[in-house]
Amino acid sequence: MSEGFHVHGPHDHQVEHQAHSGDHFAGRVAVMTAILATVGALISYQGGATQNAALLFKNEAAIKKTEASDQWNFYQAKSNKQNLAELGSTLTTGKVSDDYRTEVERYKKEKEKIMADAKALEQASRDADGKSEESMHLHHRWAQSMTLIQIAIALAAITLLTRQKWLQWMAYGAGAGSLMVAVLAFAHI
Repeated sequence: MSEGFHVHGPHDHQVEHQAHSGDHFAGRVAVMTAILATVGALISYQGGATQNAALLFKNEAAIKKTEASDQWNFYQAKSNKQNLAELGSTLTTGKVSDDYRTEVERYKKEKEKIMADAKALEQASRDADGKSEESMHLHHRWAQSMTLIQIAIALAAITLLTRQKWLQWMAYGAGAGSLMVAVLAFAHI
């Protein structure tokens, strides 16, 4: 068994002295810094989440655009077949000509559906692009808010070192500004 003695670090005496000196300035700044760091973590999470959402929407837009392009290529292939059937109808007579005319009508109907599908996919791509832009706007708001929180934390550290009350108020102001921008982001403004 050891009797257990404790060796104090060089700064322990100063910390203990500050705690018992009645000077609560450092404690208040430390609490403010901890609160700012906690809020900053939440803001950082939201910023990352909105950036990820923007990337997912942008990816969806690219996929829909590719699918629309495929549909337009399919439409073009049907148009080519329709043109060949029209040519066949013109160059032949009788039952063969009638068969080609039937194919022309079938291709026209098929192209209508393909065109509608392609336009729907193009619209889905535009919608996903719009959602991506909106998410990036929100991401920028969260990033602005995070920047202000970081400034507030830096000002709090300088305040603690210099013990200048005006710096403490600037840190409060930067923190309040950060919260206002975060509220705008949360409200999707």
